[in-house]
Amino acid sequence: MRRASHKTMPPLNLALVGCGKMGSALLNGWIKGKIEADFTVINPSPLSFSLPRSVYYASSVQSAAARLAKADMIVLAVKPQIMAGICADLKPLVPETALILSIAAGKTIQSFEQVFGPAQPVIRVMPNTPAAIGKGASVAVANKNTSPDDKARTTRLLECAGTLDWLEDESLLDAVTALSGSGPAYLFYLIEVLSEAGIRNGLPPDLSVKLARQTVIGAAALAEENPETDAATLRQNVTSPGGTTEAALKVLMNGEMQDIFEKALSAARDRGKALNQ
Repeated sequence: MRRASHKTMPPLNLALVGCGKMGSALLNGWIKGKIEADFTVINPSPLSFSLPRSVYYASSVQSAAARLAKADMIVLAVKPQIMAGICADLKPLVPETALILSIAAGKTIQSFEQVFGPAQPVIRVMPNTPAAIGKGASVAVANKNTSPDDKARTTRLLECAGTLDWLEDESLLDAVTALSGSGPAYLFYLIEVLSEAGIRNGLPPDLSVKLARQTVIGAAALAEENPETDAATLRQNVTSPGGTTEAALKVLMNGEMQDIFEKALSAARDRGKALNQ
């Protein structure tokens, strides 16, 4: 895996198709990152938040036809289950030179080339929801039709919302989806589990939830501040021999936690593969 190189992105016409949780997270990141673009947002249902006045909103692909005809980039942020219908609607409206950037789990580059044509530039990306606050983790794969400018624009868009890495092997994106794409949910669940355990050990509910949230936030911040220190060392730094942390870790590490996470990631990876069937 190689990290993306940074390059100033020229202004572009960008259409975001789908503005749910992930689409809106990216849009918020772009706006906060002051991306120079003429944004078009296409979403069939009313949005639960207000768009800046500079962003053009359309409720259907057809009603945005004139803007799509001028688009440099189409970001597809709809659910995999409805992707085929959306792409069929877009096909006659999108320029052959426009970059198709998909963030849908399981949908391969080949599936987009089959709809838009073998010469269409396509990049497949797996981001995650912390992109909304500039803390996202994204991984991308490009087809052979993408230009250096296409990749530079993608890099600028995604680095303003967090980190971006590029892969050559598209098959690894299902594992990326399982780890970082779905990963925030695992940590939110950890907060739930920790807070519930604290309550069962006698802590007031409000305090237990607060401590669980802040502990995860603080530990993540420590990891971020010490990028050269691996997680095992950070864990050992907190663990005194014969102490309370060691007692808890013996339970966690002698149990099935590693196996559970491996099974969970495998299930997510396999589901991603199934979504392309």
